[in-house]
Amino acid sequence: MAAVRRLQLCAVSPAGTHSASVIFLHGSGDTGQGLRSWVRDILTPDLAFSHIRVIYPTAPVRPYTPMRGALSTVWFDRYKISRDCPEHLESIDTMCSSLGAVIQEEVKAGIPTHRIIIGGFSMGGAMALHLACRYHPDVAGVFALSSFLNKDSAAFQATEDRFHRGLPLPELFQCHGSTDELVLPAWGEETSALLRKAGMSTLFYSFPGLSHQLSPPGMEMLRSWILQKLPPAGPS
Repeated sequence: MAAVRRLQLCAVSPAGTHSASVIFLHGSGDTGQGLRSWVRDILTPDLAFSHIRVIYPTAPVRPYTPMRGALSTVWFDRYKISRDCPEHLESIDTMCSSLGAVIQEEVKAGIPTHRIIIGGFSMGGAMALHLACRYHPDVAGVFALSSFLNKDSAAFQATEDRFHRGLPLPELFQCHGSTDELVLPAWGEETSALLRKAGMSTLFYSFPGLSHQLSPPGMEMLRSWILQKLPPAGPS
């Protein structure tokens, strides 16, 4: 078995005692530092908390088929940017192992999995959904911003199987711009509907006039949702 690849991380430490963590995954071609800077630029006063560590990993460089095999920082490969094609599960599962190691590092630091949220923008949101639905369904929640899953995604079946076994599932928080031309709004809505049909609790927010990007209102809503799911820990 190949060794799990260690990812480069950028993190924002909590102002007080660390009792929860958020892992925020960038979109294709970006970096953890790039996403962290983007979030800081559009959200005042930053996505920072008194008790939550926010971690921005960077995807390794790999050939990306939609760019004719050019190298890019992507979480996994795609055959094309479309819902109507198979998933590249080999690359998805390899990265689930690497990101699982990031989760385990937080657990080793004393943060239980139910005090961790995973999410991302665009491809990062799809990656987070695979992690949460298929490998780490005991996280506190998952968020996907301007993201989609392929229509026959393995994440749908994994969610349905867990639901039918009576096991808990994380809640999904989604935001999507109504004028997104890269990841069509219908793709995000269909992802939400299929996960809801499979048994997951979902929240989907559409933003009129927003293209494929983060927005201050959406990030404020995300901040509130994170605090709802990961409130400050009470005295032990």
